[in-house]
Amino acid sequence: MSDYYDLGDYSYAVSTQSPEAQTWFDRGVVWCFGYNHDEAIACFLKAIEHDPNLAIAYWGVSYASGCNYNKPWEAFDDADMQLSLERAFDYSRRALEKAEHASELEAALISALAKRYQSAEVPGLEGFCVWNDDFADAMREVYTQFPDDLTVVTFFCEAIMNRTPWALWDLGTGAIAEGASTAEAVEVSERALKRPEAYRHPGLLHIYIHLMEMSPFPERALRAGDALRDLVPDSGHLRHMPTHIDVLCGHYERVVASNGDAVKADRKYLEREGAINFYSLYRCHNYHFKVYGAMFLGQYTPAIEAATEMVATLPEDLLTVQSPPMADWLEGFISVQQHVYIRFGKWDEIVAQAQPENSELFCVTNAMMRYAKAVAYAASNRVPEAETEAKHFEEAFALVPESRMLFNNTCRDILTVAREMMLGEIEYRKANYDQAFAHLRNSVDLSDNLPYDEPWGWMQPTRHALAALLLEQGHVEDSARVYEQDLGLDPSLPRAVHHPDNVWSLQGYNECLKKLGRDAEAALVGQRLTLAKGRVDVPVRSSCYCKQGSF
Repeated sequence: MSDYYDLGDYSYAVSTQSPEAQTWFDRGVVWCFGYNHDEAIACFLKAIEHDPNLAIAYWGVSYASGCNYNKPWEAFDDADMQLSLERAFDYSRRALEKAEHASELEAALISALAKRYQSAEVPGLEGFCVWNDDFADAMREVYTQFPDDLTVVTFFCEAIMNRTPWALWDLGTGAIAEGASTAEAVEVSERALKRPEAYRHPGLLHIYIHLMEMSPFPERALRAGDALRDLVPDSGHLRHMPTHIDVLCGHYERVVASNGDAVKADRKYLEREGAINFYSLYRCHNYHFKVYGAMFLGQYTPAIEAATEMVATLPEDLLTVQSPPMADWLEGFISVQQHVYIRFGKWDEIVAQAQPENSELFCVTNAMMRYAKAVAYAASNRVPEAETEAKHFEEAFALVPESRMLFNNTCRDILTVAREMMLGEIEYRKANYDQAFAHLRNSVDLSDNLPYDEPWGWMQPTRHALAALLLEQGHVEDSARVYEQDLGLDPSLPRAVHHPDNVWSLQGYNECLKKLGRDAEAALVGQRLTLAKGRVDVPVRSSCYCKQGSF
Protein backbone atom coordinates (compact mmCIF):
# COMPACT_ATOMS: atom_id res chain seq x y z
CA MET A 1 0.00 0.00 0.00
CA SER A 2 3.06 2.25 0.17
CA ASP A 3 2.79 3.21 -3.52
CA TYR A 4 -0.62 4.83 -2.97
CA TYR A 5 -1.24 8.57 -3.05
CA ASP A 6 0.08 10.74 -0.22
CA LEU A 7 -3.08 11.79 1.63
CA GLY A 8 -1.47 13.28 4.69
CA ASP A 9 -1.88 12.06 8.26
CA TYR A 10 -5.66 12.17 8.78
CA SER A 11 -7.01 9.08 10.55
CA TYR A 12 -10.35 8.29 12.12
CA ALA A 13 -10.19 5.23 14.34
CA VAL A 14 -13.04 2.80 13.66
CA SER A 15 -14.16 -0.61 14.95
CA THR A 16 -11.80 -2.95 13.16
CA GLN A 17 -8.90 -5.19 14.10
CA SER A 18 -7.52 -4.99 10.55
CA PRO A 19 -4.84 -2.34 9.99
CA GLU A 20 -5.48 -2.62 6.26
CA ALA A 21 -9.20 -1.96 6.69
CA GLN A 22 -8.43 1.06 8.87
CA THR A 23 -6.00 2.44 6.27
CA TRP A 24 -8.46 2.06 3.40
CA PHE A 25 -11.27 3.54 5.46
CA ASP A 26 -9.13 6.59 6.28
CA ARG A 27 -8.31 7.00 2.62
CA GLY A 28 -11.96 6.80 1.68
CA VAL A 29 -12.89 9.53 4.14
CA VAL A 30 -10.10 11.81 2.90
CA TRP A 31 -11.25 11.35 -0.68
CA CYS A 32 -14.77 12.27 0.46
CA PHE A 33 -13.30 15.44 1.94
CA GLY A 34 -11.53 16.01 -1.40
CA TYR A 35 -14.69 15.36 -3.47
CA ASN A 36 -13.22 12.46 -5.42
CA HIS A 37 -16.17 10.28 -4.57
CA ASP A 38 -15.42 7.51 -7.06
CA GLU A 39 -12.00 6.94 -5.49
CA ALA A 40 -13.59 7.16 -2.03
CA ILE A 41 -16.00 4.35 -2.92
CA ALA A 42 -13.11 2.23 -4.22
CA CYS A 43 -11.28 2.72 -0.90
CA PHE A 44 -14.30 1.87 1.23
CA LEU A 45 -14.83 -1.30 -0.81
CA LYS A 46 -11.18 -2.22 -0.16
CA ALA A 47 -11.80 -1.72 3.55
CA ILE A 48 -14.77 -4.09 3.34
CA GLU A 49 -12.57 -6.69 1.60
CA HIS A 50 -10.23 -6.61 4.59
CA ASP A 51 -13.04 -6.53 7.19
CA PRO A 52 -16.47 -7.60 5.90
CA ASN A 53 -18.03 -6.70 9.27
CA LEU A 54 -16.81 -3.09 9.26
CA ALA A 55 -20.22 -1.46 9.24
CA ILE A 56 -18.90 2.08 8.92
CA ALA A 57 -17.18 1.15 5.64
CA TYR A 58 -20.58 0.26 4.17
CA TRP A 59 -21.71 3.66 5.46
CA GLY A 60 -18.82 5.18 3.51
CA VAL A 61 -19.86 3.59 0.21
CA SER A 62 -23.39 4.81 0.77
CA TYR A 63 -22.35 8.32 1.75
CA ALA A 64 -20.04 8.76 -1.25
CA SER A 65 -22.64 7.48 -3.69
CA GLY A 66 -25.15 10.27 -3.13
CA CYS A 67 -25.39 13.99 -3.72
CA ASN A 68 -22.84 16.52 -2.54
CA TYR A 69 -22.35 20.28 -2.46
CA ASN A 70 -21.04 20.36 -6.04
CA LYS A 71 -23.42 17.73 -7.40
CA PRO A 72 -26.90 18.04 -5.90
CA TRP A 73 -29.52 15.52 -6.94
CA GLU A 74 -30.92 17.81 -9.64
CA ALA A 75 -27.54 17.67 -11.40
CA PHE A 76 -27.76 13.88 -11.88
CA ASP A 77 -29.13 12.52 -15.15
CA ASP A 78 -31.85 9.88 -14.78
CA ALA A 79 -29.61 6.83 -15.25
CA ASP A 80 -26.86 8.14 -12.96
CA MET A 81 -29.44 9.12 -10.34
CA GLN A 82 -31.09 5.69 -10.31
CA LEU A 83 -27.80 3.78 -10.19
CA SER A 84 -26.32 6.04 -7.49
CA LEU A 85 -29.45 5.93 -5.34
CA GLU A 86 -29.75 2.15 -5.57
CA ARG A 87 -26.14 1.70 -4.44
CA ALA A 88 -26.48 4.32 -1.70
CA PHE A 89 -29.66 2.73 -0.35
CA ASP A 90 -28.26 -0.80 -0.57
CA TYR A 91 -25.07 0.01 1.33
CA SER A 92 -26.84 2.11 3.94
CA ARG A 93 -29.02 -0.90 4.73
CA ARG A 94 -26.02 -3.23 4.80
CA ALA A 95 -24.42 -0.84 7.27
CA LEU A 96 -27.54 -1.01 9.45
CA GLU A 97 -27.46 -4.80 9.35
CA LYS A 98 -23.87 -4.82 10.60
CA ALA A 99 -24.29 -2.02 13.13
CA GLU A 100 -23.98 -4.52 16.00
CA HIS A 101 -20.24 -4.51 15.23
CA ALA A 102 -20.06 -0.71 15.35
CA SER A 103 -19.22 1.71 18.13
CA GLU A 104 -21.89 4.02 19.52
CA LEU A 105 -20.66 6.90 17.35
CA GLU A 106 -20.48 4.75 14.20
CA ALA A 107 -23.97 3.40 14.86
CA ALA A 108 -25.26 6.95 15.20
CA LEU A 109 -23.74 7.94 11.85
CA ILE A 110 -25.16 4.83 10.21
CA SER A 111 -28.62 5.44 11.61
CA ALA A 112 -28.57 9.07 10.47
CA LEU A 113 -27.54 8.14 6.94
CA ALA A 114 -30.62 5.95 6.57
CA LYS A 115 -32.62 9.20 6.61
CA ARG A 116 -30.71 10.40 3.57
CA TYR A 117 -31.74 7.40 1.49
CA GLN A 118 -35.21 6.32 2.53
CA SER A 119 -35.92 4.19 -0.55
CA ALA A 120 -34.19 2.79 -3.60
CA GLU A 121 -36.85 4.47 -5.73
CA VAL A 122 -36.25 8.01 -6.95
CA PRO A 123 -38.63 10.25 -4.97
CA GLY A 124 -38.45 13.27 -7.30
CA LEU A 125 -36.63 16.49 -6.51
CA GLU A 126 -39.11 17.53 -3.82
CA GLY A 127 -38.70 14.15 -2.20
CA PHE A 128 -34.92 14.49 -2.25
CA CYS A 129 -35.29 17.87 -0.51
CA VAL A 130 -37.30 16.20 2.23
CA TRP A 131 -34.66 13.50 2.59
CA ASN A 132 -31.88 16.11 2.77
CA ASP A 133 -33.79 17.94 5.51
CA ASP A 134 -34.36 14.70 7.39
CA PHE A 135 -30.69 13.81 7.11
CA ALA A 136 -29.66 17.25 8.38
CA ASP A 137 -31.97 16.81 11.37
CA ALA A 138 -30.56 13.36 12.05
CA MET A 139 -26.97 14.63 11.84
CA ARG A 140 -27.86 17.42 14.24
CA GLU A 141 -28.75 14.72 16.78
CA VAL A 142 -25.42 12.99 16.15
CA TYR A 143 -23.62 16.31 16.63
CA THR A 144 -25.51 16.88 19.89
CA GLN A 145 -24.21 13.52 21.11
CA PHE A 146 -20.64 14.03 19.89
CA PRO A 147 -20.02 17.81 19.66
CA ASP A 148 -16.25 17.51 20.08
CA ASP A 149 -15.72 15.10 17.19
CA LEU A 150 -14.36 17.17 14.28
CA THR A 151 -15.38 14.62 11.67
CA VAL A 152 -18.94 14.65 13.00
CA VAL A 153 -18.82 18.45 12.85
CA THR A 154 -17.72 18.21 9.20
CA PHE A 155 -20.45 15.83 8.11
CA PHE A 156 -23.10 17.75 10.07
CA CYS A 157 -22.11 21.06 8.46
CA GLU A 158 -22.03 19.45 5.04
CA ALA A 159 -25.49 18.00 5.62
CA ILE A 160 -27.05 21.36 6.44
CA MET A 161 -25.17 23.09 3.60
CA ASN A 162 -26.44 20.47 1.14
CA ARG A 163 -29.97 21.62 1.88
CA THR A 164 -29.24 24.78 -0.17
CA PRO A 165 -26.01 24.19 -2.14
CA TRP A 166 -24.44 27.35 -3.56
CA ALA A 167 -27.28 29.36 -2.05
CA LEU A 168 -25.94 29.97 1.46
CA TRP A 169 -25.83 33.76 1.21
CA ASP A 170 -27.77 36.44 -0.63
CA LEU A 171 -25.09 38.08 -2.77
CA GLY A 172 -27.08 41.28 -3.21
CA THR A 173 -27.63 42.00 0.48
CA GLY A 174 -24.86 40.01 2.13
CA ALA A 175 -27.46 38.42 4.38
CA ILE A 176 -28.02 34.71 4.83
CA ALA A 177 -30.15 33.34 2.00
CA GLU A 178 -33.78 32.62 2.74
CA GLY A 179 -34.31 29.05 3.92
CA ALA A 180 -30.59 28.32 4.35
CA SER A 181 -29.03 26.91 7.53
CA THR A 182 -25.91 29.01 7.04
CA ALA A 183 -25.94 30.63 10.49
CA GLU A 184 -25.97 27.24 12.19
CA ALA A 185 -23.17 25.91 9.98
CA VAL A 186 -21.04 29.00 10.71
CA GLU A 187 -21.67 28.75 14.44
CA VAL A 188 -20.84 25.05 14.59
CA SER A 189 -17.76 25.24 12.39
CA GLU A 190 -16.32 28.35 14.03
CA ARG A 191 -16.78 26.83 17.48
CA ALA A 192 -14.77 23.84 16.28
CA LEU A 193 -12.12 26.07 14.70
CA LYS A 194 -11.31 27.55 18.09
CA ARG A 195 -9.45 24.32 18.76
CA PRO A 196 -5.88 24.13 17.37
CA GLU A 197 -6.34 20.55 16.13
CA ALA A 198 -9.11 21.73 13.80
CA TYR A 199 -6.44 23.21 11.54
CA ARG A 200 -5.23 19.67 10.80
CA HIS A 201 -8.69 18.47 9.74
CA PRO A 202 -9.03 18.60 5.93
CA GLY A 203 -12.79 18.08 5.86
CA LEU A 204 -13.66 20.86 8.28
CA LEU A 205 -11.29 23.32 6.59
CA HIS A 206 -12.78 22.50 3.17
CA ILE A 207 -16.35 23.01 4.38
CA TYR A 208 -15.50 26.29 6.10
CA ILE A 209 -14.03 27.71 2.90
CA HIS A 210 -17.29 26.94 1.08
CA LEU A 211 -19.23 28.53 3.92
CA MET A 212 -17.28 31.78 3.76
CA GLU A 213 -16.64 32.26 0.05
CA MET A 214 -20.13 33.61 -0.74
CA SER A 215 -20.22 35.69 2.44
CA PRO A 216 -19.48 39.42 2.77
CA PHE A 217 -16.34 38.49 4.71
CA PRO A 218 -14.42 35.70 2.92
CA GLU A 219 -11.20 36.82 4.61
CA ARG A 220 -12.41 35.03 7.74
CA ALA A 221 -11.38 31.79 6.00
CA LEU A 222 -7.84 32.88 5.05
CA ARG A 223 -6.27 31.04 7.99
CA ALA A 224 -8.29 27.91 7.22
CA GLY A 225 -7.16 28.05 3.62
CA ASP A 226 -3.53 28.43 4.57
CA ALA A 227 -3.82 25.41 6.87
CA LEU A 228 -5.45 23.27 4.18
CA ARG A 229 -3.12 24.21 1.31
CA ASP A 230 -0.50 21.46 1.82
CA LEU A 231 -2.36 19.20 4.24
CA VAL A 232 -3.28 16.48 1.72
CA PRO A 233 -0.47 16.55 -0.86
CA ASP A 234 -2.04 14.32 -3.54
CA SER A 235 -5.59 15.64 -3.38
CA GLY A 236 -5.73 18.15 -6.18
CA HIS A 237 -9.09 19.48 -5.08
CA LEU A 238 -8.01 20.14 -1.49
CA ARG A 239 -4.79 21.80 -2.67
CA HIS A 240 -6.95 24.03 -4.84
CA MET A 241 -9.68 24.91 -2.32
CA PRO A 242 -7.86 27.76 -0.49
CA THR A 243 -7.83 29.68 -3.74
CA HIS A 244 -11.61 30.16 -3.53
CA ILE A 245 -10.73 32.61 -0.75
CA ASP A 246 -7.43 33.86 -2.17
CA VAL A 247 -9.06 35.14 -5.35
CA LEU A 248 -11.66 37.12 -3.42
CA CYS A 249 -8.93 38.77 -1.36
CA GLY A 250 -6.77 39.70 -4.36
CA HIS A 251 -4.04 37.14 -3.64
CA TYR A 252 -3.70 36.12 -7.28
CA GLU A 253 -0.15 34.85 -6.99
CA ARG A 254 -1.39 32.25 -4.49
CA VAL A 255 -4.21 31.35 -6.88
CA VAL A 256 -1.66 30.52 -9.57
CA ALA A 257 0.76 28.71 -7.24
CA SER A 258 -1.77 26.57 -5.38
CA ASN A 259 -3.67 25.59 -8.50
CA GLY A 260 -0.33 24.75 -10.07
CA ASP A 261 0.28 22.39 -7.16
CA ALA A 262 -3.24 21.00 -7.60
CA VAL A 263 -2.57 20.34 -11.28
CA LYS A 264 0.62 18.45 -10.38
CA ALA A 265 -1.33 16.29 -7.91
CA ASP A 266 -4.04 15.66 -10.48
CA ARG A 267 -1.49 14.50 -13.04
CA LYS A 268 -0.79 11.53 -10.74
CA TYR A 269 -4.46 10.62 -10.67
CA LEU A 270 -4.79 11.08 -14.43
CA GLU A 271 -1.79 8.82 -15.04
CA ARG A 272 -3.23 6.04 -12.85
CA GLU A 273 -6.92 6.30 -13.62
CA GLY A 274 -7.15 7.97 -17.03
CA ALA A 275 -9.53 10.73 -18.04
CA ILE A 276 -12.80 8.79 -18.34
CA ASN A 277 -14.18 9.59 -14.89
CA PHE A 278 -16.16 12.28 -13.13
CA TYR A 279 -13.08 13.59 -11.33
CA SER A 280 -12.05 15.10 -14.68
CA LEU A 281 -14.48 17.88 -13.77
CA TYR A 282 -12.32 18.73 -10.75
CA ARG A 283 -9.11 18.45 -12.77
CA CYS A 284 -10.51 20.99 -15.23
CA HIS A 285 -11.62 23.22 -12.38
CA ASN A 286 -8.02 23.48 -11.15
CA TYR A 287 -6.67 24.37 -14.60
CA HIS A 288 -9.55 26.84 -15.01
CA PHE A 289 -8.73 28.50 -11.70
CA LYS A 290 -5.03 28.75 -12.52
CA VAL A 291 -5.93 30.44 -15.81
CA TYR A 292 -8.19 32.86 -13.96
CA GLY A 293 -5.52 33.83 -11.43
CA ALA A 294 -2.86 34.24 -14.11
CA MET A 295 -5.15 36.51 -16.11
CA PHE A 296 -5.57 38.82 -13.10
CA LEU A 297 -1.81 38.81 -12.55
CA GLY A 298 -1.15 39.85 -16.14
CA GLN A 299 0.74 36.60 -16.80
CA TYR A 300 0.06 35.25 -20.27
CA THR A 301 2.47 32.31 -20.19
CA PRO A 302 1.00 30.36 -17.23
CA ALA A 303 -2.52 31.22 -18.40
CA ILE A 304 -2.12 29.83 -21.91
CA GLU A 305 -0.06 26.85 -20.72
CA ALA A 306 -2.76 25.84 -18.24
CA ALA A 307 -5.55 26.32 -20.78
CA THR A 308 -3.68 24.31 -23.41
CA GLU A 309 -2.87 21.43 -21.06
CA MET A 310 -6.48 21.33 -19.86
CA VAL A 311 -7.79 20.95 -23.41
CA ALA A 312 -5.22 18.22 -24.08
CA THR A 313 -6.56 16.17 -21.13
CA LEU A 314 -10.16 16.25 -22.41
CA PRO A 315 -10.30 13.52 -25.08
CA GLU A 316 -13.35 13.37 -27.31
CA ASP A 317 -14.29 9.91 -26.01
CA LEU A 318 -14.71 11.46 -22.55
CA LEU A 319 -17.10 14.08 -23.91
CA THR A 320 -19.18 11.41 -25.64
CA VAL A 321 -19.95 9.56 -22.37
CA GLN A 322 -23.72 9.73 -22.02
CA SER A 323 -24.22 9.03 -18.31
CA PRO A 324 -23.24 11.24 -16.63
CA PRO A 325 -23.54 13.48 -19.71
CA MET A 326 -19.90 14.52 -19.69
CA ALA A 327 -20.17 17.00 -22.57
CA ASP A 328 -22.71 18.97 -20.55
CA TRP A 329 -20.29 19.08 -17.63
CA LEU A 330 -16.97 19.52 -19.43
CA GLU A 331 -17.14 20.87 -22.99
CA GLY A 332 -17.50 24.46 -21.81
CA PHE A 333 -14.00 24.31 -20.31
CA ILE A 334 -12.47 24.09 -23.77
CA SER A 335 -13.75 27.59 -24.51
CA VAL A 336 -11.57 29.02 -21.70
CA GLN A 337 -8.68 29.34 -24.13
CA GLN A 338 -10.60 32.07 -25.99
CA HIS A 339 -10.78 34.17 -22.82
CA VAL A 340 -6.99 33.99 -22.50
CA TYR A 341 -6.53 35.16 -26.08
CA ILE A 342 -8.97 38.06 -25.58
CA ARG A 343 -7.45 39.07 -22.24
CA PHE A 344 -4.00 39.39 -23.78
CA GLY A 345 -5.04 40.81 -27.15
CA LYS A 346 -3.91 37.87 -29.26
CA TRP A 347 -5.94 38.99 -32.26
CA ASP A 348 -3.89 37.18 -34.92
CA GLU A 349 -3.99 33.89 -33.00
CA ILE A 350 -7.74 34.20 -32.60
CA VAL A 351 -8.60 34.78 -36.25
CA ALA A 352 -6.20 32.03 -37.39
CA GLN A 353 -8.08 29.34 -35.46
CA ALA A 354 -10.11 26.71 -37.32
CA GLN A 355 -13.64 26.20 -36.03
CA PRO A 356 -14.40 22.77 -34.50
CA GLU A 357 -15.35 20.14 -37.07
CA ASN A 358 -18.00 18.70 -34.74
CA SER A 359 -19.96 21.86 -34.02
CA GLU A 360 -22.68 19.93 -32.19
CA LEU A 361 -20.41 18.25 -29.65
CA PHE A 362 -18.21 21.36 -29.31
CA CYS A 363 -21.12 23.80 -29.46
CA VAL A 364 -19.98 26.12 -26.66
CA THR A 365 -16.43 26.24 -27.99
CA ASN A 366 -17.75 26.96 -31.48
CA ALA A 367 -19.86 29.88 -30.26
CA MET A 368 -17.12 31.31 -28.02
CA MET A 369 -14.65 31.20 -30.89
CA ARG A 370 -17.09 33.17 -33.04
CA TYR A 371 -17.37 35.75 -30.26
CA ALA A 372 -13.59 35.94 -29.95
CA LYS A 373 -13.13 36.40 -33.69
CA ALA A 374 -15.74 39.15 -33.79
CA VAL A 375 -13.91 41.02 -31.01
CA ALA A 376 -10.53 40.42 -32.63
CA TYR A 377 -11.70 41.80 -35.96
CA ALA A 378 -13.38 44.77 -34.26
CA ALA A 379 -10.28 45.59 -32.23
CA SER A 380 -8.28 45.43 -35.46
CA ASN A 381 -10.72 47.87 -37.13
CA ARG A 382 -12.00 45.21 -39.53
CA VAL A 383 -15.66 45.90 -38.89
CA PRO A 384 -17.23 44.01 -41.85
CA GLU A 385 -15.46 40.81 -40.83
CA ALA A 386 -16.50 41.42 -37.21
CA GLU A 387 -20.14 41.77 -38.25
CA THR A 388 -19.94 38.54 -40.26
CA GLU A 389 -18.56 36.72 -37.21
CA ALA A 390 -21.36 38.20 -35.07
CA LYS A 391 -23.90 36.59 -37.42
CA HIS A 392 -22.05 33.28 -37.15
CA PHE A 393 -22.09 33.69 -33.36
CA GLU A 394 -25.89 33.86 -33.35
CA GLU A 395 -26.09 30.71 -35.48
CA ALA A 396 -23.69 28.92 -33.12
CA PHE A 397 -25.46 30.20 -30.00
CA ALA A 398 -28.73 28.65 -31.23
CA LEU A 399 -27.09 25.21 -31.13
CA VAL A 400 -26.08 25.40 -27.45
CA PRO A 401 -28.52 23.45 -25.25
CA GLU A 402 -29.65 24.66 -21.84
CA SER A 403 -28.05 21.56 -20.33
CA ARG A 404 -24.51 22.76 -21.07
CA MET A 405 -22.99 24.10 -17.87
CA LEU A 406 -19.76 25.60 -16.64
CA PHE A 407 -20.12 24.66 -12.99
CA ASN A 408 -22.95 26.80 -11.59
CA ASN A 409 -23.75 28.71 -14.78
CA THR A 410 -25.44 27.68 -17.98
CA CYS A 411 -23.20 28.23 -20.97
CA ARG A 412 -26.05 30.07 -22.67
CA ASP A 413 -26.06 32.63 -19.85
CA ILE A 414 -22.30 33.03 -20.18
CA LEU A 415 -22.59 33.45 -23.94
CA THR A 416 -25.24 36.11 -23.40
CA VAL A 417 -22.52 38.18 -21.73
CA ALA A 418 -20.30 37.44 -24.73
CA ARG A 419 -22.97 38.75 -27.10
CA GLU A 420 -23.15 42.13 -25.34
CA MET A 421 -19.37 42.42 -25.19
CA MET A 422 -19.13 41.59 -28.89
CA LEU A 423 -21.82 44.05 -29.93
CA GLY A 424 -20.28 46.76 -27.76
CA GLU A 425 -16.88 46.31 -29.39
CA ILE A 426 -18.38 46.39 -32.90
CA GLU A 427 -20.47 49.50 -32.28
CA TYR A 428 -17.46 51.20 -30.74
CA ARG A 429 -15.41 50.67 -33.91
CA LYS A 430 -18.31 52.10 -35.91
CA ALA A 431 -18.11 55.22 -33.69
CA ASN A 432 -21.61 54.54 -32.36
CA TYR A 433 -20.39 55.27 -28.86
CA ASP A 434 -23.73 55.58 -27.07
CA GLN A 435 -24.82 52.20 -28.43
CA ALA A 436 -21.43 50.70 -27.66
CA PHE A 437 -21.48 51.82 -24.05
CA ALA A 438 -25.10 50.66 -23.66
CA HIS A 439 -24.07 47.15 -24.77
CA LEU A 440 -21.01 47.14 -22.52
CA ARG A 441 -23.00 48.35 -19.51
CA ASN A 442 -25.52 45.61 -20.19
CA SER A 443 -22.67 43.10 -20.24
CA VAL A 444 -21.63 44.37 -16.80
CA ASP A 445 -25.15 43.87 -15.45
CA LEU A 446 -25.45 40.40 -16.98
CA SER A 447 -22.07 39.35 -15.63
CA ASP A 448 -22.74 40.75 -12.15
CA ASN A 449 -25.98 38.80 -11.96
CA LEU A 450 -24.64 35.42 -12.97
CA PRO A 451 -25.04 32.77 -10.26
CA TYR A 452 -22.11 32.71 -7.84
CA ASP A 453 -19.14 30.76 -9.08
CA GLU A 454 -15.37 30.69 -8.76
CA PRO A 455 -13.93 31.35 -11.23
CA TRP A 456 -16.70 33.79 -12.06
CA GLY A 457 -18.83 32.72 -15.02
CA TRP A 458 -17.34 35.49 -17.20
CA MET A 459 -13.57 35.34 -16.87
CA GLN A 460 -12.38 38.83 -17.89
CA PRO A 461 -14.30 41.43 -15.88
CA THR A 462 -16.62 43.26 -18.27
CA ARG A 463 -15.79 46.51 -16.48
CA HIS A 464 -12.25 46.34 -17.83
CA ALA A 465 -13.40 46.95 -21.40
CA LEU A 466 -16.11 49.44 -20.43
CA ALA A 467 -13.79 51.57 -18.30
CA ALA A 468 -10.94 51.49 -20.83
CA LEU A 469 -13.16 52.69 -23.67
CA LEU A 470 -14.88 55.31 -21.52
CA LEU A 471 -11.44 56.65 -20.67
CA GLU A 472 -10.42 56.61 -24.33
CA GLN A 473 -13.42 58.80 -25.15
CA GLY A 474 -12.64 61.25 -22.36
CA HIS A 475 -15.32 60.14 -19.86
CA VAL A 476 -12.76 60.12 -17.10
CA GLU A 477 -15.04 60.39 -14.06
CA ASP A 478 -17.32 57.64 -15.37
CA SER A 479 -14.30 55.47 -16.07
CA ALA A 480 -12.93 56.06 -12.57
CA ARG A 481 -16.22 54.98 -11.02
CA VAL A 482 -16.18 51.75 -13.02
CA TYR A 483 -12.63 51.02 -11.89
CA GLU A 484 -13.61 51.72 -8.27
CA GLN A 485 -16.40 49.17 -8.62
CA ASP A 486 -14.06 46.54 -10.03
CA LEU A 487 -11.37 47.09 -7.41
CA GLY A 488 -13.87 46.73 -4.56
CA LEU A 489 -13.84 50.39 -3.55
CA ASP A 490 -17.62 50.58 -3.96
CA PRO A 491 -19.13 48.74 -0.97
CA SER A 492 -22.59 48.72 -2.53
CA LEU A 493 -21.59 45.91 -4.89
CA PRO A 494 -21.41 42.23 -3.88
CA ARG A 495 -18.01 41.12 -2.69
CA ALA A 496 -17.98 38.39 -5.32
CA VAL A 497 -17.70 40.87 -8.20
CA HIS A 498 -14.80 42.77 -6.62
CA HIS A 499 -11.27 42.10 -7.89
CA PRO A 500 -8.96 43.77 -5.37
CA ASP A 501 -5.55 44.96 -6.52
CA ASN A 502 -5.77 43.49 -10.02
CA VAL A 503 -3.13 45.09 -12.23
CA TRP A 504 -5.53 45.96 -15.06
CA SER A 505 -7.89 48.14 -13.04
CA LEU A 506 -5.05 49.61 -11.00
CA GLN A 507 -3.50 50.78 -14.26
CA GLY A 508 -6.71 52.34 -15.54
CA TYR A 509 -7.70 53.85 -12.20
CA ASN A 510 -4.27 55.38 -11.69
CA GLU A 511 -4.52 57.04 -15.11
CA CYS A 512 -8.00 58.37 -14.27
CA LEU A 513 -6.88 59.80 -10.93
CA LYS A 514 -3.97 61.62 -12.55
CA LYS A 515 -6.22 63.11 -15.22
CA LEU A 516 -8.70 64.21 -12.53
CA GLY A 517 -5.96 65.88 -10.50
CA ARG A 518 -6.48 63.56 -7.54
CA ASP A 519 -2.74 63.34 -7.01
CA ALA A 520 -2.69 62.05 -3.43
CA GLU A 521 -4.99 59.17 -4.33
CA ALA A 522 -3.00 58.53 -7.50
CA ALA A 523 0.17 58.22 -5.43
CA LEU A 524 -1.40 55.58 -3.18
CA VAL A 525 -2.88 53.62 -6.08
CA GLY A 526 0.45 53.99 -7.87
CA GLN A 527 2.16 52.13 -5.05
CA ARG A 528 -0.24 49.21 -5.45
CA LEU A 529 0.21 49.35 -9.22
CA THR A 530 4.00 49.23 -8.95
CA LEU A 531 3.74 46.10 -6.81
CA ALA A 532 1.24 44.46 -9.18
CA LYS A 533 3.40 45.23 -12.23
CA GLY A 534 6.29 43.44 -10.57
CA ARG A 535 4.64 40.12 -11.51
CA VAL A 536 3.35 40.76 -15.06
CA ASP A 537 4.89 39.07 -18.09
CA VAL A 538 3.26 41.40 -20.66
CA PRO A 539 3.07 45.19 -20.96
CA VAL A 540 0.05 46.58 -19.08
CA ARG A 541 -0.86 50.07 -20.23
CA SER A 542 -4.64 49.80 -20.08
CA SER A 543 -7.26 47.58 -18.50
CA CYS A 544 -8.17 46.11 -21.91
CA TYR A 545 -6.26 45.44 -25.11
CA CYS A 546 -9.31 46.72 -26.99
CA LYS A 547 -8.26 50.30 -26.18
CA GLN A 548 -6.64 51.60 -29.34
CA GLY A 549 -2.95 52.43 -29.30
CA SER A 550 -2.37 51.00 -25.85
CA PHE A 551 -0.22 48.04 -26.83
